[in-house]
Amino acid sequence: MRKFFSKEKWQYMLYTISHPMDGYYWIRHRDRGSVPLAILMVIVFSCCFTANRLLASFVVNDLDPRTVDSLFELIGVLSFYLLLCVSNWSITCLMNGEGRMKDIAIAVGYGTVPISFVLVLATIVSQFIADDEQAFYSLILVIGIAYGVIMILIGIMQVHNYTLGKTLLTLFLTVLAMLIIIFLLLLLSNLLGMVVNFFKSVYTELIFRT
Repeated sequence: MRKFFSKEKWQYMLYTISHPMDGYYWIRHRDRGSVPLAILMVIVFSCCFTANRLLASFVVNDLDPRTVDSLFELIGVLSFYLLLCVSNWSITCLMNGEGRMKDIAIAVGYGTVPISFVLVLATIVSQFIADDEQAFYSLILVIGIAYGVIMILIGIMQVHNYTLGKTLLTLFLTVLAMLIIIFLLLLLSNLLGMVVNFFKSVYTELIFRT
């Protein structure tokens, strides 16, 4: 486990953030990334997102802290991360993508790092701004989120060896695949619920008859 969180892995993740084109290329061709580290970054992102919702100043945040469930949000973020990786892998397998599942997981996970950073920065800045200075808070978030999205876009493009146009098409199809998977999961859940209720009713009928 130590090799997945070694100093070299941390340094290369930071290098990838500042040099995404080269960083993602060598992650795919020299296996220099770390899936556990990418997952850890997604967990950190979830914590930073929740912290921002809870701790951001009332000037920019009117959310009731009692409505925030950090565990539920963590499960939601990890589920979305898994769904995104699986959907992209399933689509790119059909479109001659060169990336492996682990490469996609690393590309998305590393892309959350700048977003986590700006969430923390924006939370701190929100404590010192006045009501008419909310634009600074929004600007920080927009820049960080945009950079994170661009990193993920470059990562997907590099690990699959796609052009920009094909990458955008792939991401569009990935979103469709995510919707299909969610629909199938809901359908399966509903079907299982009906089966369980059927056996419950049979069991209850047998109990009453005996």
